[in-house]
Amino acid sequence: MIIGMTARDSIRRMDAAPDAHLLHTVADGVATVVISHPAKRNAMTAAMWRALPGLVTALADDPAVRVLVLTGAGPTFCAGADISSLTGNAGADGAEDPRALAVAAEEALAAFPGPTLAAIRGFCVGGGSQLAAACDLRFAEEGASFGVTPAKLGIVYPASSTRRLASLVGPAWAKYLLFSAELIDAGTALRAGFLNELLPAGHLDKRVAEFARILASRSRLTQAAAKEFTDGRTDRDAYWEDQAAGSEDTAEGVAAFLERRAPRFTWNP
Repeated sequence: MIIGMTARDSIRRMDAAPDAHLLHTVADGVATVVISHPAKRNAMTAAMWRALPGLVTALADDPAVRVLVLTGAGPTFCAGADISSLTGNAGADGAEDPRALAVAAEEALAAFPGPTLAAIRGFCVGGGSQLAAACDLRFAEEGASFGVTPAKLGIVYPASSTRRLASLVGPAWAKYLLFSAELIDAGTALRAGFLNELLPAGHLDKRVAEFARILASRSRLTQAAAKEFTDGRTDRDAYWEDQAAGSEDTAEGVAAFLERRAPRFTWNP
């Protein structure tokens, strides 16, 4: 099931591989991006890594999109990188570094101006965990498994990805995951701080759709400023003070509260 999809939504394939695609829909202010590579548990091919930043940027530029949900097709979120599509070329005469492809996709997700939410079931491993960590929020279904596995491949995990993981779960858990490459269950991921919510089987799609609608109804001004501040950017305090002063969102929020109606926020980035 694709969260938020209606019969009128178009599904666009963003990858030329026969069975490996990035799909997306937009409905009610929510863009849903689906990782689909069923033959390999939704592992990301090089073409999929390359396609993701452009897709995320296009969705960020779409005024109809308020929230982005990232999920996987079927019973798996993403089992990491498709190693067979990445080996043999790194550093050879201008060939793309597989790590650089993954980091570019991760950074594009992190830079999305609105809230992002990973909806996770099944395996969320390697590059899958990297993408999930780049989202603002992570909701998972019971039975999901998580792991950061470069130690099994002798790969140095990117510095930016390591810092992002440590900011989520703390240094001790980040080291546990990176040193061991062991998988942890969803309950442990929740306790470690990787997950925001853990849902019973069969409840993930409904909860994510409901929460995404809530996020889409809130003030973009509040969300955009909060996202920058919590991500550690503090050099634009004056900018956000000016935006708040010139926005009607505060007045609208107070009026809507007093009139007991839903607010109609108008600020746009």
